[in-house]
Amino acid sequence: MGKRRVRCLKTLGHTDIVGFDPREDRRKETQEQYAIKTIESLPSSLAEFDALIISTPPDIHDHYMKLSLKENIPCFVEASVIVDELPQLNKIAREKNVFIAPSCTLKFHPMIREIKNIVQSKKYGKLCNFTYNCGQYLPDWHPWEKVSDYYVSKKETGGAREIVAFELTWLADIIASSIDIKGYYGKTMDVGADIDDTYVATLKWDGGYGIFQVDVVARFATRLLIMNFEKAQLRWDWDDRCIRIFDADTQAWSKIEQTYGESHPGYNKNILEDIYINEIKSFILGIQNPKEFPSTLDEDIRILSMMKRIEETNELQ
Repeated sequence: MGKRRVRCLKTLGHTDIVGFDPREDRRKETQEQYAIKTIESLPSSLAEFDALIISTPPDIHDHYMKLSLKENIPCFVEASVIVDELPQLNKIAREKNVFIAPSCTLKFHPMIREIKNIVQSKKYGKLCNFTYNCGQYLPDWHPWEKVSDYYVSKKETGGAREIVAFELTWLADIIASSIDIKGYYGKTMDVGADIDDTYVATLKWDGGYGIFQVDVVARFATRLLIMNFEKAQLRWDWDDRCIRIFDADTQAWSKIEQTYGESHPGYNKNILEDIYINEIKSFILGIQNPKEFPSTLDEDIRILSMMKRIEETNELQ
């Protein structure tokens, strides 16, 4: 993710970039690929920097957020999975008026933006229910190294657990401000680490229901959404690069095509580099006006609390 964010910044025309990583091999690779300065340790003061982008394993996000708050420097934080210290850090950020932008990448996806517009416009009446399946194969994430060599192999920061929060960030934003959620999770096969690889949850909000499944055992990467409205059905399969809508009034299907989005070489064709670039652009705009960024730590805490609820209800059943 650190390399991806460097690409984002350079695409946006930013060149004064410093990369920090304690591993020499990663620093060397980044210097060779992106021609930026890298350092093996952070200076005692971060006053020379205008902003931080925290692309570390999730279990050490808090450490770098604290540095950001200490120095009053705005920061962007990759997808979180641990809620523990976030409420306190959020309180400090408010008191010191420091802008912290938690990642919400999929809010920038062109098809998800279309889906949000459709749901919230009530063009087809209210949303009655949905089913959403997001599956990936964990060893495909970093083909150049073993799953056991990085953070997705740990229980607390496991790959499936990370995707749950990643996906709920946009789903919950679209559906309702108040959602009751319950679920199951566990290990179904060996993906190279002793982690929970599948989460299945039910969602209930005022007037509707949903089924949500995330896994890292899918041998073919999948994002498949079906939404039933009072007057229509919406289907989004990210492989089709379009949204299909059946309108009950006209008894006809229509299509909304994905008009942009290319992947970086070596990635799944549906992992759009554009959404990451636009997310960083939004963060940079948010430094001057935080309302330019479409998420807050309050929202991040809400999403992680929902994931915690899934895990708590699983233990009670």
